[in-house]
Amino acid sequence: MCAGGSAAQVDLSQLPLHAIVEAPQQGRVKDVDRTIVAVSENGIYDAVNHLNRLRHAGDGDPQATLDVYVRRLEALRRAGLVERVPEGKWRIPADLIQRTQQHDARKTTARVIELRSHLAIEQQVRAIGATWLDRKLVTDAGVARQGFGAQVCDAMQSRVDFLCEQGLAERRGHRVVLARNLLVTLRDRELAAAGKSLRDQTGKTYRPLLDGQQANGIYQRSIQLVSGRFAVLDDGVSFSLVPWRPVIEQRLAQHLSAVVRGVSVTWSVGRQRGPSI
Repeated sequence: MCAGGSAAQVDLSQLPLHAIVEAPQQGRVKDVDRTIVAVSENGIYDAVNHLNRLRHAGDGDPQATLDVYVRRLEALRRAGLVERVPEGKWRIPADLIQRTQQHDARKTTARVIELRSHLAIEQQVRAIGATWLDRKLVTDAGVARQGFGAQVCDAMQSRVDFLCEQGLAERRGHRVVLARNLLVTLRDRELAAAGKSLRDQTGKTYRPLLDGQQANGIYQRSIQLVSGRFAVLDDGVSFSLVPWRPVIEQRLAQHLSAVVRGVSVTWSVGRQRGPSI
C-alpha cells in the first residue's frame, strides 16, 4: 500500500502492532519525479510557479500537494541529484528520471520497509491530527477494494464522517469537499494540544510557528504524534515543535534552526545561518 508522508527505514520488530508500512517497488519511476521534470522550465523547478499551477488546476490542498514535491526535492538534494538555488527553486538535470531510478534502486537494496503510520487504521478514524488516511484523501490516491484495501476504503469513509463533524469536510452528493489546507489545519490542532501539555509539564511557553517563521533552540528530544514525529526546540524560555527528520538525530542536545513551510521543514546547524541538513 503506497501513501504520501515521510519515509523512514524501520525495524519491524520495533513497530507497534498494525502499524502501516510500505515496501517500495523496484524499477518504478515515481510520479512525483515525472511531475518535477514536467513543470521545470530551462532546467529550473520553481515552487511558486508550481503552487500557482496547482491552484489553477483546482487542487483541493495545493500547499500540501506542493510539500510532497519539496520533500522529494530535498531528499534528492541531500543525495546530490539536484541543486537548491535561492527563492524556492531547484536546478534539475536533464537526466533526472534516470538518476532517480538508479538512486532509488540502490536505496531499496538497503531499505526494504518504510513506515507510513505508527497507528492502525481504526485508530486514525477519529484522531485529531494529520493521519495517513487524510493524506490518502487529499491525494485522492486509488485504493484496491480487496483485502487490506477494503479496510482502508471503509476507514476513509468513516474518516470523512469525522471530518464533517469537525467542519473540515462536506459531502455533496457522491463528492467530498475537503477544507483547504486540511493537513496543516489538522496538524496545527494537534500541535496546539501537545504544546499545552508540554507547557503544563515544563512551565515554559509554547511558541507555535507561523508558516515561513524560523525556530531556534536546543534540540532536546522528539515526541511521536498522530501527525508524525516532532522535535522539541527549547530556547530556554519557550519551545517550539518542529517536524522531525532522521538527519537531526545525530544533533541531539545541539543548537539548531528550522524553517517550516506547510508540512515541510528545512533544518540548519546553529542559531541562524548554517549548513542545511
